[in-house]
Amino acid sequence: MATVHFSSDLAAFTAGLQEVTVAAPRVQELKRSLVRRFPALEGRLDLLAVAIDGDIYNEADYRSLRDDSEVHFVPRTVGG
Repeated sequence: MATVHFSSDLAAFTAGLQEVTVAAPRVQELKRSLVRRFPALEGRLDLLAVAIDGDIYNEADYRSLRDDSEVHFVPRTVGG
């Protein structure tokens, strides 16, 4: 199962949990599972980029996850 790490900002919406494991084939299913478990995350995760095993994606919904993936939700990056 992928391990999701929450920043202290997001942990405020997860009853203080900073890490959970989730079985999901892609980021889209991972986010759905997290929102079912923590309804207060609804709408918040879509505003963030997703770091999967150290690589950051602004649009990550269809990125595959491995059983040993490490996932972090981070502020989106913008370039100019």
